[in-house]
Amino acid sequence: MRRLTVAVVVLLAGLYPCSSTELPVGEYSARRQALRKELDGGAFILFGATRSEATSRWTGFVQESNFFYLTGWNEPGAALVVLPEDEVLFLPLRDRERERWSGPQAAPGDAGVEAKAGVRRVLPMEALAVELPQLLAGVNRVYTLVDQPFTRKLRRLLPMREFRDARQVLARLRMRKSEMELAALRRSIQVTLQMHRAAAERLRPGIYEYQLLAPMAQVLLEAGCEQPAFTPIVGSGPNATILHYSGYRRQIQPGDLVVIDVGAECGHYAADVTRTLPASGRFTARQRRLYELVLGAQQAVIDAVKPGMSLGRRSPNSLYRIAVDYLNRFAEGPNGEPLGQFFTHGIGHHVGLDVHDLEDPAEALAAGMVITIEPGIYIPEEGIGIRIEDMVFVTEKGAQLLTGDLPRHAEEIEAWLRGRPWNAASATGSR
Repeated sequence: MRRLTVAVVVLLAGLYPCSSTELPVGEYSARRQALRKELDGGAFILFGATRSEATSRWTGFVQESNFFYLTGWNEPGAALVVLPEDEVLFLPLRDRERERWSGPQAAPGDAGVEAKAGVRRVLPMEALAVELPQLLAGVNRVYTLVDQPFTRKLRRLLPMREFRDARQVLARLRMRKSEMELAALRRSIQVTLQMHRAAAERLRPGIYEYQLLAPMAQVLLEAGCEQPAFTPIVGSGPNATILHYSGYRRQIQPGDLVVIDVGAECGHYAADVTRTLPASGRFTARQRRLYELVLGAQQAVIDAVKPGMSLGRRSPNSLYRIAVDYLNRFAEGPNGEPLGQFFTHGIGHHVGLDVHDLEDPAEALAAGMVITIEPGIYIPEEGIGIRIEDMVFVTEKGAQLLTGDLPRHAEEIEAWLRGRPWNAASATGSR
């Protein structure tokens, strides 16, 4: 395997500087203002994650995504209150002993903390029980995430109020991406594509699935990204037929197909891209035929993406139905079955701060949304699993393919793999 270090470091340092991930506080202020317009005179209350609730082995603390969407605040133990004419961020008081272990954390009373947070007022979290009834005097409707544990406490603090679930309101906001969000997503996409290129360079019969993870992890870390957007999927041969396979222990055999489904999370925004590669560098005739049919289904769906369409299986204007109908035109299953029955998952999902981003299933696609299109065929009795997943941006007239820089067509993939260096010494590993 050609060493990735120098090439990747130079490429990613130039294209994806870590500082580019920071969004200005005005972006979050605009989101809160958009939320305020949806509240119809009500109040909105949301608690961020605590240090014990959300941790990552890669980055430590992970903020609750709705809270981050509205504030950009990435420290634990905070709460946000949005009122018709005011907004308050509650932060924990300083704990010097805790800071010895986890580092400094902003606190009420710090110089410039309001400007740093981009909010009008910052109050102590310890005073929330006293301050909240006063802040909401005269407000009768409260929006929050009603299924969260803190809601019970809010109902006690704020009796005689009508509580409404804010999830649908938040989903409608988060489903449409701003220009700054789209730029953040593009950065995560470019790192993800480089992860795929690194894996393709490493791929050959004789190595183990986990050996494809190493170059992808290197790309991710060298780019300054926080973590994988989800548990990577690297499934070879029969493992390619397992939708969320994560064992990584199988030795890749000649003739295998390998499904690689990965995404980088950079600046808190996720990407999600899948390619299916022939381990030996060429598809068999059967593999190529099925691959081209999956690609045909994907292209049919991408061509149909436009405002008013839907990702749902049974909803009007269903993109899923287009993929199934396309595959069902071909009775090429192992016993002559229509291929639609071997497509066993949804056609796609929204992507943003979460890889499966918050969405309102009743909401049709609209300009400004970013979704995946990911048809697949899985035939365990043949050891064949094929998935092709790309991200698209919904425009007023159709769809813009965001991940088209990575080969999709069978002949492109074979040419791509032929261009990789061969090093038999790299085919090592142990169970």
